[in-house]
Amino acid sequence: MEHNILEHFIETALPYVISLLEIMGIAIVAYSAIHAFWEFIQNTFFNKKLNLQYHFATGLATGLEFKVAAEILKTVLIRDLSELLVLGAVILLRALLSILIHFEMKHNKDVEKDGK
Repeated sequence: MEHNILEHFIETALPYVISLLEIMGIAIVAYSAIHAFWEFIQNTFFNKKLNLQYHFATGLATGLEFKVAAEILKTVLIRDLSELLVLGAVILLRALLSILIHFEMKHNKDVEKDGK
């Protein structure tokens, strides 16, 4: 009986938690894009030297981490193997994107360090 109550609670509450994580990831990516665009404007028209690529990559990586967290939580709700394969592919793609963004961030940081 207790197992059934816990399972029902998880099936009821988890979609809300997953949706919240997804929204948080989207908000972080959107904010980062707007902020990077503002830094681009400042660099272009006001001759500032802001490292917008690094700041934007940091925001994208953080947003992706929230999205991956949501995907990991979705594994609890999986009922069959085909859903698991699709979810695994999504997690893999997001993890690869995250690795590429972190590589880009490290490269930009190294270039900035060598340039000074």
